[in-house]
Amino acid sequence: MAAAEMCVRSSRELWTILIGRSALRDQTQIEAELDRNWERLLSGLSYYKPPSSASAEKLKADKDVAPPMKDFGFRISKFLGLDEQQSVQILQCYLQEDYRGTRDALKSVLQDERQSQALLLKVFDYYYEERMCMLRCVLLLLTYFQDERHPYRAEYSKCVDKLEKELVFKYRHHFEQLFRAEAPSWETHGNLMTERQVSRWFLQCLREQALLLEIIFLYYAYFEMAPNDLLAFTKIFKDQGFGSRQTNRHLVDKSMDALIDRIGYFSSLILVEGMDIDFLHKCALEDRTEEHQFANTPAVCKEMDQLLQTFGDIPHHAPVLLAWVLLRHTLSPDESSPVIRRIGNTSLQLGVFQYLTSMLKALGGSGNNCTASTARMCVYGLISFVITSFEEDALGSQQHLIDAACEVLAAPSLAELFWETKPTLGLGMILDSAMGMFPQKIGPLLQLLTALLSDKSTAKRVYSFLDKMSYYTEVYKRKPNDILSHEDETIWRRQTPKLIYPLGLGQTNLRMPLGTLGQVVLGEQGYMVRWDYSYSCWTLFTCEIEMLLHVVSTADVIQHCQRVKPILDLVHKVISTDWSISDCLLPITSRIYMLLQRLTSVINPPIDVIASCVNCLTVLAARMPAKVWADLHHTGFLPFASSPVTSIAQSISAEGMKAGNYGNLLILIEQPQGEYAVTIAFLRLITTLVKGQLGSTQNKGLIPCVLLVLKEMLPTYHKWRYNAYGVRERIGCLILELIHAILNLNPEGEGSAPSLQSLCIYSLANTEAGQAVVYIMGVGVDTIDVVMAAQPSSGGSEGPGQMLIQTVKLAFSVTNNVIRLKPPSDNVSPLEQALTQHGGHGNNLIAILAKYIYHKHDPALPRLAIQLLKRLATVAPMSVYACLGSDAAAIRDAFLTRLQSKTEDMRIKVMILEFLTIAVETQPGLIELFLNLELKNGAEGSKEFLLGEWSCLQVVLELIDSRQQGKYWCPPLLHRAALSFLHALWQDRRDSAISVLHTKEKFWENLATPLFGTLPPPSETTEPCILETCALVMKIICLEIYYVASGSLEKSLKDTLVKFSSSKRYEYWSMYVTSLVCHMAETEGEGIRSVTECQMLVSAWRMLLILSTSHSDVMQLTDGSVREQLFLDVLSGTKAALLVPMSVPCLRLGSMLATLLLILLKQWKSVLVSAPDILDPLAQVLESILQADQQLMERTKAKVFSALLSVLQSLQQKEDEPPHIPQLPQLLLSVCETAQEETLALLDSTRHAAVFGESVSEDKDSMETDTAPRALHKDQRDGVCVLALHLAKELCKMDVEGDHWLQVMRKLPVIPSILGTLELSLRLKQNLHFTEAALHLLLRMSHTQQGAAAVAGAGVIQSICLPLLSVHEISTNGASQSSGFSRKSQDAPSWPGVYRLSMSLMESLLKTLRYNFLNDALDFVGVHQERILQCLNAVRTVQSLACLDEADHTVGFLLQLSHFCKEWQFHLPQLLRDVQVNLCYLCQTCTYLLHSKKMLRHYLQTKNGDAIPAGPLPRSQRAPQTPSKQPSSEEEQAEHRALQTVQCSLLKILSKTLAALRHFTPDFCQILLDQSLDLAQYNILFVLSFTTPAFESDVAPSFGTLLATINVSLSMLGEVEKKKEPAPSNVGSSFEETKPVKSLLMFSMENCFHVLISQAVRYLKDPTVHLRDKQRMKQELSSELSTLLSSLNRYFRRGSSSSPAGGLLPSPQGKPSASGSKSGLEGQDLIQLVQAFVKHVQR
Repeated sequence: MAAAEMCVRSSRELWTILIGRSALRDQTQIEAELDRNWERLLSGLSYYKPPSSASAEKLKADKDVAPPMKDFGFRISKFLGLDEQQSVQILQCYLQEDYRGTRDALKSVLQDERQSQALLLKVFDYYYEERMCMLRCVLLLLTYFQDERHPYRAEYSKCVDKLEKELVFKYRHHFEQLFRAEAPSWETHGNLMTERQVSRWFLQCLREQALLLEIIFLYYAYFEMAPNDLLAFTKIFKDQGFGSRQTNRHLVDKSMDALIDRIGYFSSLILVEGMDIDFLHKCALEDRTEEHQFANTPAVCKEMDQLLQTFGDIPHHAPVLLAWVLLRHTLSPDESSPVIRRIGNTSLQLGVFQYLTSMLKALGGSGNNCTASTARMCVYGLISFVITSFEEDALGSQQHLIDAACEVLAAPSLAELFWETKPTLGLGMILDSAMGMFPQKIGPLLQLLTALLSDKSTAKRVYSFLDKMSYYTEVYKRKPNDILSHEDETIWRRQTPKLIYPLGLGQTNLRMPLGTLGQVVLGEQGYMVRWDYSYSCWTLFTCEIEMLLHVVSTADVIQHCQRVKPILDLVHKVISTDWSISDCLLPITSRIYMLLQRLTSVINPPIDVIASCVNCLTVLAARMPAKVWADLHHTGFLPFASSPVTSIAQSISAEGMKAGNYGNLLILIEQPQGEYAVTIAFLRLITTLVKGQLGSTQNKGLIPCVLLVLKEMLPTYHKWRYNAYGVRERIGCLILELIHAILNLNPEGEGSAPSLQSLCIYSLANTEAGQAVVYIMGVGVDTIDVVMAAQPSSGGSEGPGQMLIQTVKLAFSVTNNVIRLKPPSDNVSPLEQALTQHGGHGNNLIAILAKYIYHKHDPALPRLAIQLLKRLATVAPMSVYACLGSDAAAIRDAFLTRLQSKTEDMRIKVMILEFLTIAVETQPGLIELFLNLELKNGAEGSKEFLLGEWSCLQVVLELIDSRQQGKYWCPPLLHRAALSFLHALWQDRRDSAISVLHTKEKFWENLATPLFGTLPPPSETTEPCILETCALVMKIICLEIYYVASGSLEKSLKDTLVKFSSSKRYEYWSMYVTSLVCHMAETEGEGIRSVTECQMLVSAWRMLLILSTSHSDVMQLTDGSVREQLFLDVLSGTKAALLVPMSVPCLRLGSMLATLLLILLKQWKSVLVSAPDILDPLAQVLESILQADQQLMERTKAKVFSALLSVLQSLQQKEDEPPHIPQLPQLLLSVCETAQEETLALLDSTRHAAVFGESVSEDKDSMETDTAPRALHKDQRDGVCVLALHLAKELCKMDVEGDHWLQVMRKLPVIPSILGTLELSLRLKQNLHFTEAALHLLLRMSHTQQGAAAVAGAGVIQSICLPLLSVHEISTNGASQSSGFSRKSQDAPSWPGVYRLSMSLMESLLKTLRYNFLNDALDFVGVHQERILQCLNAVRTVQSLACLDEADHTVGFLLQLSHFCKEWQFHLPQLLRDVQVNLCYLCQTCTYLLHSKKMLRHYLQTKNGDAIPAGPLPRSQRAPQTPSKQPSSEEEQAEHRALQTVQCSLLKILSKTLAALRHFTPDFCQILLDQSLDLAQYNILFVLSFTTPAFESDVAPSFGTLLATINVSLSMLGEVEKKKEPAPSNVGSSFEETKPVKSLLMFSMENCFHVLISQAVRYLKDPTVHLRDKQRMKQELSSELSTLLSSLNRYFRRGSSSSPAGGLLPSPQGKPSASGSKSGLEGQDLIQLVQAFVKHVQR
């Protein structure tokens, strides 16, 4: 992809590896790097050689380097004065690491003069950086090779051992060369070497000098310097003027002063370190000075004396002179004392102690800056020995000494060292003299003690030191009266006790007792008395603060503040170092609040003291935020709200907000002065309070403070006036830290008032504060590089560059969090606009963010930039690719270079892959750029692709290669990220990329490698990302199988699946997933770090198994025993997870597995047959989830109910009789409880919707109102309520006797609850699914005597009868008649279906309860008579299945009711007559339609175009609209099937109609034999006509109709017989299909004969009928029936089954028909009956 890994590492890469920021983190890897490169480090700058002809020749002969690169290499060589081959090497490294263009563009850049010049200058900068990095590597080794805490100490130490001998000699030589080097010029280095470049060269020269000296200084801190070397160094530094007499000093400008000073500091330190003062001190103490290396070198000492006498003109000489004085004074006190005295005086005149202070400050804080702390150690030895050797008075000002001592003591270990040495030696003497002035001069002692605090042990020492003070010093201008003095006035004695603080109260005072003695010294100020008086300084400090509170408004306030500030600084240091002392300091800390209040309200407030107060409170707030907040609240210091904050708008407008004393300080004093001590302290305090997790009320109180920061500080702080460099950056950083802390708070419960977090989010998204953050992010990588380059220090961890990087990182993090937490809204916020707006020339923010990939100093910066890009790519509607503009390809190359590098920090690589994963879905242009696919052969039309040179897929393929796994550059996290990217490609169906991946050798094998590994058991810790890796692999394989037809699958994938199956991996993963779930259940989800990863794995495994149900062949999962094992594992996993009702993670997993269980139950029917008891675990699961959080478990409950339904249904199919289920009673109870709860909840929400919904949506479509208002409790087909009712119905079936059901009824009022909700649902025409399910349950119950009685007793008729009207509201116009009968498939839930079910329920109840339900049934038929009559009529016009089905149900109900003809006649005579008439007409219609198949087919095609597809083939739906020239046999078959279905329905209706009519006509035995029969009670049903009826509504049903019916039945019987005899025809109706049809036909014929005979006799006996008509009837009947008899005889002679319809319909006699031998007999009976009647007629 890029230039191949170079054989030589760049120095920068080596430096990154050595500091542990690369992927190489193992000790052995670090050791290998050092072994490979130690010689380069030893040669130092001489590693880079000057140009030579030999090198030039070699380069020309090198075939591997392209000619343009060679030419450019020569140009670089001339410009840099560098070896030709190394020039090319530098160029290659630069292109690999820092080049910001594309490789394609490089050719044109090298050819273009202007562009190549710019490139040359960039290489120039890169080369200098390389040189610095090499020296930094050596510095790093010297810094840590003896540090036991460093992980690579041993490796560094080995390398330093190799370097030790020659290092200093070589580096000293480099140093001399550098300061003597001639500046380059355009004559020697080409015309690009302008003045600016020369200046740049000189700056580099100074930098290298400083760094070389730093290395030499650190070296001598560990190794001894020989006297001759000291002499040599002294001469070199003298020649160079300690940095100030450079050969090219004409090039020095002001910006280089810091570097030149740095050179001077190190020169001075090297010489002091070379004199080995520490060892000298030790020798002097032990009186063995002759052992010191300078004791035996008089010649060197003499020469040094002469040299140093010439010193004294620059401050850098001072420490050297002082150290030499010490050396000479100690080793030979008598020799050359005037010389030594002169040198010593020179040193003091140069202000040696001020110099040391400023030097140590310039070298920086010593946190983890080894150079600074080593310098402090060196100076510590010097100062200690000086103070021990010379009188303090002779050393100048005490304050300068103390300042130097304090600066020295900043090194971490020196404070402990100090406390361990004797107080009479070294710095102890300074402390002693400071103590002698206390408390007259309070500052010096406290300044020293503050510096002496470094850890808990030193804090306790300082505390006890001050707690037991034995002297009290004060100054008197004149002698007081209450004193008794000695003759010589050297000792005073108190005659009266004295209160030291006149204004103090009891405890806050010190009382000097009577008789106290004091030593007196007469000085310039008067009498200085040192009283011999013991007291605690902490009490004195309390008194001082109390005193300040008293004098705060007087002129003494300034003087008093100077005394109190050191106290506050000391208290701050003590409690921040050791919190346990804070209780003892309560008298002081509790007064700080009052002090703060008083000091901030004076006219000229002392800023530094206020800042110290706030700093103390910050430390207190870290431990007890609530108390600090409560006390601070009353001081008026912080901003506050004068009225309660109620809304964000009010907050943002700052209405009612007061800035407090702090706000006034900021505007009136700090901003004009440009000093911001209080602001910095304030920001730290507020951040600490926020992090202290105060309660929501206190956080609300912080709103005004945060608002002040967001409104007044963040938008404008960069415009304020500043006196010192770096303060602006620090304030920016602190503001962002505060916001960052707020955004990371846990969100609070939603209250009406805004929370701190919501205020921050709103403010940053919509106000200037957000723009300020955008401005910070827009700093850009170049500015950061410039600031980092300008730092004089050697790449340490502190400085303006690091501060800037930290600020930008915080800005990224804050922006990311604001976008993540911002409440969703339609409007784009100003922040998002600013982030995503397109600017010209690639200077928009997206491009700036992407370019942070070029940043090299801190790996977290590019990582956070990419994270923010990822967030923006997800939420913002914009194209990142478009924003990058012309830089897109170059940025892509930079991303991929870092992704490809073996040494790059792994977290950046992971973040890049995560960004690309997101981009697959949201950034099509960008992902195409990164995929970089090229068309094969460059042909436009071809669909084959190849991987481009710069394709991210190259890297991804490398990462998933099974040979790379476990290597340091491919850790599990990175592997997971690569697979996540591939998964995104599959999920988004990036076919071009997928097709390229398919062509790669071993792709599927490499991809599936993780699935063949063995993971440690879940109880042991597994890297969570490994679980996710396996999950992603499963998902990719599933997606491939799902989208690609099984025939087209890659062979390698099929082989992998075969291997997966044969290696028993299905069993392994099933077992692993189950054990993982069980382990989570055992630990209740607490014991596992990786809950999300576990869920991912379970989800992927679920997907794999679901897919295997439909693709079992491809996935090699056909073995029944394996399936059964997998199923049982899923069942046990589900059970384990769902039996932990309190753990949310477990319930989630259980819910996922429950879905899988349900699908497997439905798909793997064989499992149900062979598996052991499934009901028991499911019943246990049901019990458990009914106790869990119901809202969470809603879906799971539904799944468990569905699973139980499947199991019960399969049990019924397995066995003829309902099986015995031991769990039945408990299951029934649980299910009914749920059903009742859900039903009542549905009732409430339906009522609620009715109340609130009607006013809103009166004119809405009924379907919309069905769903819109019910957000509370929805009626869904797979909802818990509906499923519970269906399950109850199934359990009811199982409970044959109905005993268990009765027990439940007694415990729970289930039926009344169901009926109540049913009534409301019917009335409002809502909850269709519930209504259907409820009716099914009631229907099932009505089959048993007890159940029917319970249903009827609960008031079913009141709940259903009237409300059902709203289901079929019928308008008067005829148009709605046909529309009343929908043409939907009758299986789909519909309101007509509900009506049909209600009809069935009435039929069943009447059949079971008979007279007990008769009145209710009559009420029902009376209420719905209009619909009933319309339905009977409608069969003529609509032959849709729904219509026929309703007619069937209606006739069925009427058939049951016809048994109670007399009662009906009594209650509803007119309706009875109407029904009889309509039934006759219905009989006529059915007969006609059954007779004329062509007519029926025509009707079905024209009127009911959608009735045809009643057959299962969906394709036939389109047949009638678009007939092809030759209709396919499939279409014909579908039509034929549809026709058969309709015929069957018509036949059923006909048979029931005739059965009902038989009850409306006299029984023929009775009418023949009973002379006293009242004919008037039986209406004449058929008119006296024998013509075959026409299909017209005005032709009345007649005897012809009945005869026609018998004829049609006979002809259909004949057809059925024909089908039965030969092999099944193409329509495919088997014997099983014909059996019920035959029975129906026989039943119809039988009833028809009965009705015919009965009606004929009724006519014959009716006196009102004319004799002539009776005669005609006799003739017609005898002839017609004779014909029929011969047909019947023929039919029965062939042998056939007889009526009644076996099992389908109840026969009038209530006996089921018998087939076989009886059939002939029954047929004969029928024939004999008809023959007898014919004879009777003919008489």
